[in-house]
Amino acid sequence: MIGKIVKNISNDYTVEANSKLYVCKVRGKIRTLDIKPVVGDNVLFDEVNNYILEIKTRKNSLRRPPISNVDQAFVITSVKEPDFSSNLLDKLINIIEFNNIEPIICFTKLDLLNKEEKKEIDKYIAYYKKIGYKVFLNTELDKINSLFKDKVSVFTGQSGAGKSTLLNNLDKKLNIKTNEISKALGRGKHTTRHTELLKISGGLVADTPGFSSLDMREMTKTDIRDNMIEFNDYKDLCEYKDCMHINEENCEIKRQVGINIIKSRYDNYIKFIEGDNNENIGFNSKFKRKR
Repeated sequence: MIGKIVKNISNDYTVEANSKLYVCKVRGKIRTLDIKPVVGDNVLFDEVNNYILEIKTRKNSLRRPPISNVDQAFVITSVKEPDFSSNLLDKLINIIEFNNIEPIICFTKLDLLNKEEKKEIDKYIAYYKKIGYKVFLNTELDKINSLFKDKVSVFTGQSGAGKSTLLNNLDKKLNIKTNEISKALGRGKHTTRHTELLKISGGLVADTPGFSSLDMREMTKTDIRDNMIEFNDYKDLCEYKDCMHINEENCEIKRQVGINIIKSRYDNYIKFIEGDNNENIGFNSKFKRKR
């Protein structure tokens, strides 16, 4: 029988098929292969003896947290406690774009901002909408709920950004445990200990362990450049076809910074290009998202 893994705790995999749940173990050739089942996998399994026999081809997968076949990623972005980080947001968006997953940005905790801080965040919100991203506030529950139907979604972002709180507000039956911000560390305490797909508004949504750092191992410098999506509007005007938009003369992207490209995005791009991209990035895919 074919089913989908919707939960994994230790060596137990909960597979859903025909509206029934089966707690399965791994058996046969899978155990000898360099591949491990993860939540989101479509699998062939023995429903009588409860063994997973085969993992179907994935369209994409995440390493941290382990999940596969994701359609869209909600980047939950705190503006206070923990403070807003355009660098982390842009890094997440860049990697998500690279892996054939649609990024959706959700800002949280705007009620903690003063007027001047709110004006600054509003500039970011307006910019990300301008370049084509779906952007929401965590209070826009009906709009967010409308995006889940027939999709596999993941909530990702910095620990303490409010992922579990938002999920609880989207569906009151979930009652996912939340925790306060660590005052000493300035970030959230992990409350989600395993990855599980939850049924919300006609789709499957993963509540996943949070993280506060992310690297870009499998992305080349040109991958990073090409997934700064607004750059693609101007790159053909650069003098050099393979322009990296850093040291080249007559670069249209550099000219557009501060005009049609927000400076923080360009500054973050430079940091990504100049950084060490040979670490675990958290995502892995053979496909690129078509825009």
